[in-house]
Amino acid sequence: MATITILPSGIKLEVEPGKTLLKAVLDSGVFWPYTCGGRAQCTSCAFTLITGGERSSKISRLEQFALAQYKGRRAAAAQKVKLACQTVIDGDMVVQKNLSSF
Repeated sequence: MATITILPSGIKLEVEPGKTLLKAVLDSGVFWPYTCGGRAQCTSCAFTLITGGERSSKISRLEQFALAQYKGRRAAAAQKVKLACQTVIDGDMVVQKNLSSF
């Protein structure tokens, strides 16, 4: 099991590795915004990776494109912004849930 800590609330979830962050959070009953059905098209599930995630899935081209549209390529990379619908969990992570509208 992997521990996911969600900031700013401090919620801690024990989840099975291999799921996307979005699926794991929703399966746990925690609200997480998303509007495109998990297809990396809306960026509403964007989050900032605080710690961990070194073994989580690498950013795909589709995710890179969506994030570049959202924040600009360099800004997204510098801030460790990822999409919950595309990030596959493979270990403990601390994530900052983005609270603003995308």
